[in-house]
Amino acid sequence: MSQETSQWLNTRTLIGFTDKRGNAWHYRADEQGTEPNHYPLAIPTEDVRRRLFGWTHAEGDVSATYLGANGFETISDPDRKSVLRPAGTFGPDDQGEVLGLFKSGYQVHPFGGWLIDNVGTILDDGLSIGSAGLLKGGAIAWVQCEVPETITTPEGVAFRPFLTAATSVDGSLSSTYQTGAQLVVCDNTLSAALGAEAKDTRVKVRHSRNSLGKVQEIRDTLGIVYAVADDFTAQVKDLCQTSVSDTQWRAFLTAYAPDPAAGVNKTSRGATLAASKRGELQQLWAHDARVSPWKGTAFGVVQAVNTREHHLATVKGATRTERNMLRSVKGEWQALDADTLGTLTKVLARV
Repeated sequence: MSQETSQWLNTRTLIGFTDKRGNAWHYRADEQGTEPNHYPLAIPTEDVRRRLFGWTHAEGDVSATYLGANGFETISDPDRKSVLRPAGTFGPDDQGEVLGLFKSGYQVHPFGGWLIDNVGTILDDGLSIGSAGLLKGGAIAWVQCEVPETITTPEGVAFRPFLTAATSVDGSLSSTYQTGAQLVVCDNTLSAALGAEAKDTRVKVRHSRNSLGKVQEIRDTLGIVYAVADDFTAQVKDLCQTSVSDTQWRAFLTAYAPDPAAGVNKTSRGATLAASKRGELQQLWAHDARVSPWKGTAFGVVQAVNTREHHLATVKGATRTERNMLRSVKGEWQALDADTLGTLTKVLARV
């Protein structure tokens, strides 16, 4: 089960610019306590520090107590350490939690420094915090910054360029910085650079003693966030100008969600799941306002697959918010978009 309950999502995540994109799907007014977690405009930096990052991870030793020949004995490992959330961090009933065990050289990246101070150095003026939050009991955190105004392409694609910074203290993530585009119509995350020539728009910094002081390297690699708008707009134009006929769309569905039991056992679970995926994609393509305006184009294909994965695909062991955010910071949306376009390119070449 996910650690992120509805109450957690309404108190340990902050959602900004709701005047422009509406409330998050998990919004529950009665679970937010005395201070709402949704903001009509940008989230004030001081609110992120106070509400999410106003505490410090602690480090401890690693030891084990066991029953030996002479009774209970304790051994310690001086080359390892633990990282934990101190008791009382999230209220009087919080008993604390060990979040990870590491070699002694592991460098904790404090959330405030790596996700607010560093980002303030990396970004240009005019960018504001659009979302921030904690996951997995405070082991993972992110801050996403956006340009203040929504950009709409001539093809009717409304999006917000962003930079997301995320890090962890449980060993699951390096400190990661990446750019991308958030679509307003569906709140989807798309790659900052679509297409076969797309480059990886992520910078990852390992939790080592040599990880500090790399802010300039991150900035140089990512470039200026505003450049995302120009690049994404140009690629949306190219994809919208690439026609996909009904025959090609059906061929794409077959290639993207093939029937593993075709000609063998039409009633297998794999066949059922593949048919369900194709059915969901067809429904989005033909009837859903998040996709159908671009039906008949390569952009519509990308949007159909991306929207299904964000909002319809089965989620196990996590909430959808947690899964979507983790996929974002791990670069999995970029991989999904690239895979979609790779499959479509092959289909268009032969159909």
